Amino acid sequence: MLTADEWQAVWLTLDVSGRATAFGLPVALALAFLLARFRFPGRALVDAVAHLPLVLPPVVVGWLLLLLFGLHGPIGAALYGWFGVRLVFTKAGAVLACTVMILPLMLRTIRLSLDAVDPGLEQAARTLGAGPWDRFLTVTLPLAAPGVLVGAFIGFAASLGEFGAVITFAASIPGQTQTLPLAIYAALQSPGGETTAARLSLVSVVLAVAFLLTAEGLGKRLRTSLGR
Repeated sequence: MLTADEWQAVWLTLDVSGRATAFGLPVALALAFLLARFRFPGRALVDAVAHLPLVLPPVVVGWLLLLLFGLHGPIGAALYGWFGVRLVFTKAGAVLACTVMILPLMLRTIRLSLDAVDPGLEQAARTLGAGPWDRFLTVTLPLAAPGVLVGAFIGFAASLGEFGAVITFAASIPGQTQTLPLAIYAALQSPGGETTAARLSLVSVVLAVAFLLTAEGLGKRLRTSLGR
């Protein structure tokens, strides 16, 4: 059985992961469509920057977020000065850190799905008078839906285990920013905390496996319904 504080870390993790996925998915979808369907100057640079969190150490990503969104950073100072919004060391900051870290995972999955959509179908819809937005909603997005859904679930599952960027940018504040990975780390730093760490680690494994299996099952069902 988990204690009240441990349950709080579990629910906080699910909340942060859900928000990160909800905020990151539209961005990943827009970037994937842009990179898959258009050729423009600087395209390779946009692609590289979008995938940086995939190859950089998470602590570096958290440090860069501090530089940009900290109270003395260019974006963070503007947000705090104009709107009174502070991201660093808050749950919103944990959401931002997770969003940045899972963005390239969702982007790659969705882009592969978009690349598999036959451009001829979009062209046929265009000849029938469908505009860009209509073609995207009625042709491209439905055909790419399995990849979009799988990308969302993979992003959610990955954010469940995000540690480095979150602890660097949002710190480990119980009840506010201390997600499961941070709670496990805190337990391991405490004398006799191995049992707590083991319980929380088991919860993390169960949650990750459950969401990955769900993503695979839903992806197969969608591909079957689309005849793919």
